[in-house]
Amino acid sequence: MTKKSDFNTLSSRFRGFYPVVIDIETAGFNAQTDALLEIATVTLKMDEGGWLQLDETLHFHIEPFEGANLQPEALAFNGIDPNNPLRGAISEYDVLHFIFKTVHSGMKNYGCNRAIIVAHNANFDHGFLMAAAERTSLKHNPFHPFSTFDTATLSGLVLGQTVLAKACTTAGMTFDSNQAHSALYDTKQTALLFCELVNRWKRLGGWPLSLGNVYK
Repeated sequence: MTKKSDFNTLSSRFRGFYPVVIDIETAGFNAQTDALLEIATVTLKMDEGGWLQLDETLHFHIEPFEGANLQPEALAFNGIDPNNPLRGAISEYDVLHFIFKTVHSGMKNYGCNRAIIVAHNANFDHGFLMAAAERTSLKHNPFHPFSTFDTATLSGLVLGQTVLAKACTTAGMTFDSNQAHSALYDTKQTALLFCELVNRWKRLGGWPLSLGNVYK
């Protein structure tokens, strides 16, 4: 039985999942062979009224792993120069170690038992993150091995749009195309979009569930 007071918590809202918004920039489409070059994450929180909000933001540039493939077309698309020393890139291991540690702390703080990736076309980001975690042999990966919250799918349902820029503008948000394909910008926009979708469902009366369903 779910108590009424539990409605305004992350753990109850998402069945024990701790949602973490992620965007990844890469040097190709193959998670096993192509370099992971940039990642940003945004954790989420709920206020006392049960409204979802952005919490903590992390952003890293990443050194290509040894033997990584660098597709010229992908680099031209995202504008990343992996050899630029001003990137301040660090290893996959150090990046994921810090992210996993931060996520585990958030899970503990909010009483969640597993983290879940929130991303736009989430299968892509999930695949690269899992491949990097396997390469680095990091233990205690907090993220669900296959489940995600995909804002492209959710936006298609709620807004009739699946492209991130169009979904954001349809939701009444601003979107700067000049900043698109930066992991940090796209993650923040995706996080704001996810919060709007969840909060809109609440405003429309879809959450909390009717008492007849909750107290069965």
